[in-house]
Amino acid sequence: MFKKIPTPIFLLLPAIIVLAAVVLVPLLLSLYSSFTPFRLTRPQTLFVFVGLRNYVRILTDPVFLAAFVRTVVLLTIALNLEMLLGLGLALLVNRATMGQRLLRTLMMFPMMFSPVLVGFQFKFMFNDNVGLINNALQALGLTDTAIPWLIDGNLALFSIVVAEVWSSTAVFAILILSGLLAMPQEPVEAARVDGCTPWQTFRYVIWPFLMPFAFIAMTIRSLDVARAYDIVKIMTDGGPARRTELLWTLVGRTAYADAQMGLANAMAYVSIILSIAFTVYFFRKLALARTQIGAEW
Repeated sequence: MFKKIPTPIFLLLPAIIVLAAVVLVPLLLSLYSSFTPFRLTRPQTLFVFVGLRNYVRILTDPVFLAAFVRTVVLLTIALNLEMLLGLGLALLVNRATMGQRLLRTLMMFPMMFSPVLVGFQFKFMFNDNVGLINNALQALGLTDTAIPWLIDGNLALFSIVVAEVWSSTAVFAILILSGLLAMPQEPVEAARVDGCTPWQTFRYVIWPFLMPFAFIAMTIRSLDVARAYDIVKIMTDGGPARRTELLWTLVGRTAYADAQMGLANAMAYVSIILSIAFTVYFFRKLALARTQIGAEW
């Protein structure tokens, strides 16, 4: 029987078996359980098929819909801030005449921290009693009272955005900087000779070339933010009063605190669809930007 299997497939067979056992089987099992009322405390419910009842339930649940909208808002704000800050950092580092390698290393420094460590770091910094932020504001005389960063719902969401942006702006900066280093200088010099202002040179010559790199970074980061869990779990645990509850913190709470694994898996697959939607959108933008570069350059 094994003699009939082509040699390349035969050599890849162990890897295929491991991938099937680790990825494919759990994926199919979780998809099946999303159509059941499976509870961890009642294993027999895994064999009760209820169709789309879990999906209908979550799509009419105000808590889930609020978490969904909050995730989209966080993703949109974080991606735009990271792109703007990353673009600024890349332009500054690219203009440096000395120590550019050191600056690139320092720029990557936030990426070396795990999300859990970043969550603890910013939880301490935004603490209303002993946090660095409040102590600095009070020392500078900008406020007389401690600001409840992690207690007020709006401020807590703002604090999470700050943590996300600090930890991941380097992704945009590195990819955009790589675009700047790979960019031919002839079009830039031609634009300057033609009398273009620095803004016009950037807007019509430099930025179109950098757009594919920015969209690659957005694709990578959209997947990260759409499944954000660690930082939110550490900093606020979805509080106060679920004002910072995101999709994946809600999935974790439903699955392990409430033991409703079937319902949690339905939420997870809706979250995956959100991630796929953003990925497809950015890939289309990437293809359009690459086509534009090919036509103009």
